[in-house]
Amino acid sequence: MPSLKNDLLHIQIKSKGAELSHITSVKHQTEFLWQADPTVWGSHAPNLFPIIGALKADSYRYNSQTYQMPKHGFVRHNNHLNITNQTDSSITFRLTSNSELFKLYPFLFQFEITYTLHENKLTITHTVTNLDDKIMYFSLGGHPAFNCPLAEDEAYTDYYLEFETDETSPTYLLNMDNGLLTNKTKPIFADGNRINLRPDLFNEDALIFKELNSRMVRLKHRTKGEVLQVNFKDFNSLGIWAKPNAPYVCIEPWLGYADNETTDQKLETKEGILSLEAGSKFNATYTIEIAQKHLI
Repeated sequence: MPSLKNDLLHIQIKSKGAELSHITSVKHQTEFLWQADPTVWGSHAPNLFPIIGALKADSYRYNSQTYQMPKHGFVRHNNHLNITNQTDSSITFRLTSNSELFKLYPFLFQFEITYTLHENKLTITHTVTNLDDKIMYFSLGGHPAFNCPLAEDEAYTDYYLEFETDETSPTYLLNMDNGLLTNKTKPIFADGNRINLRPDLFNEDALIFKELNSRMVRLKHRTKGEVLQVNFKDFNSLGIWAKPNAPYVCIEPWLGYADNETTDQKLETKEGILSLEAGSKFNATYTIEIAQKHLI
């Protein structure tokens, strides 16, 4: 399994989907990433491209044709990402459009994801290149799941998420039957910049924030302090999610969302969709930084 290692952290990435699968402290062997228990949720940190979430009827329309697309797109379960560059501190995976993918997504593209490890910080950089002669439409996101609680003598309710600034953004609710976004919202920030974790927090599915002021969030223990932080300066939205009663929390930087219930299913007008001119490149980066006290 491809990996990166320094004096503090050992990072492992699955070839399938170029999915991050381990963030482990070298000294204490503490595992910070959810270990994909298939009886609960069988993923670690899927890469989301070229859509995020669910499409209405698992399909969309482009140039009067209908295309099928699985939830979160086709990178996450793809076995054809190739390593194109690897050093002691970084590794790059690439997926290029082919005849099979063209049946799902009628654009010529190149998707690259680079993991770079420096001290206690992992940087995840996405590069999308439009190899076509027309505008390309896509969404992009991360879905890392972090173990919570970290220790056996701790409870889920010992933890909370702390945003870098006070927030008033509501969460946008999903239709529980089909996973599509509704126009209904719900207030979630009761403590300014803090969301307390509790087993029933995700009974209505993910928390979806479209209007955050923050571009950084910390996972913290009430008495022991910070575990890690996720910085998402290039992403304008965030999902927070876990299966109800599951011992992890996902912190998901997003550029895009699931379809709205009212969608006309046209890719060009999909809410949150990005457009990229022919021959152009797009970059978006987020970072995961483990608190030093867990590593020394």
